[in-house]
Amino acid sequence: MNEDYVIFIARETIKTAIYILAPILGAGLITGIIVSLFQTVTSIKEQTMTLIPKMAAVALAVILLLPWYLDVILTFTENIFEQIAMMGQ
Repeated sequence: MNEDYVIFIARETIKTAIYILAPILGAGLITGIIVSLFQTVTSIKEQTMTLIPKMAAVALAVILLLPWYLDVILTFTENIFEQIAMMGQ
């Protein structure tokens, strides 16, 4: 195992993690901004009001994007196994 292989694995792992986490974090961020704007406009300062919509948005994003997540993770795993097989030769 050389440095290039370790760098490749690290780069692919970080790229895959970003692909998977970006839509989830984006859904939570957009929901949080909308709820914050609503609270500002209506002068409601209830802290628990932000938690439930964010949780619902993140859960919905995970459920809707689950097939895509599985495809991304499967592709990542196949690439890593191919690299392991090439290193063994």
